[in-house]
Amino acid sequence: MTNKLLLCLIVMATITSEVFAQDRTQARSMVVTRYGIVAAESPLAAQVGATILAEGGNAVDAAIATNAMMGLVAPMSNGIGGDLFAIVYDAKSDKLYGLNASGWAPAGLTIEFLRSKGMKTMPYQGIHSVTVPGAVDGWAKLQQRFGTLPLQELLDPTIHYAEEGFPVAEQVSALWAGEEKLLKSEPAAAQTYLIEGHTPRLGEVFRNPNLARSLRQ
Repeated sequence: MTNKLLLCLIVMATITSEVFAQDRTQARSMVVTRYGIVAAESPLAAQVGATILAEGGNAVDAAIATNAMMGLVAPMSNGIGGDLFAIVYDAKSDKLYGLNASGWAPAGLTIEFLRSKGMKTMPYQGIHSVTVPGAVDGWAKLQQRFGTLPLQELLDPTIHYAEEGFPVAEQVSALWAGEEKLLKSEPAAAQTYLIEGHTPRLGEVFRNPNLARSLRQ
């Protein structure tokens, strides 16, 4: 009798879920909240952004904090040495804003200069492939125009994890490993991004105290 009742409840629950649930291809539940959602490649970065929301920050505050954290946990894709692009919708004014915080090319980086160095195409690596960084200025512009919390408070979580370290996830570890040979060829890069001569492996704790010092400044 108990087994029949249990089976009946399971069937009823299945029917109910099929009636009310959306047509979804994954088994996990939807995230439903009144206070905002943060999506990021790294769960740790998303957690930092969600914490900013919980502490009274708005969506732009959370985005800045999340982006800063991504520069620590996935340095091959993000960082303060790169560019920033943002689209911000202000619901109160019903206005859409765009920010282009991409850096300028150095004034001396001309075609003639590159040719004088024996280059026939734009290099993909090295100092001659670098533009003036725009990410930090982009954070400042966003915070000044839309933010509610001071920039220092938004960067504090990344500073903390940069000093204390975090366990490296599997996808980032694989991407990191693909650049191990290149990182080993540059002493400063090797000192910053390698652990005992190798790229961080899954679960290894990575620290970047130099990044923490830069964010403090």
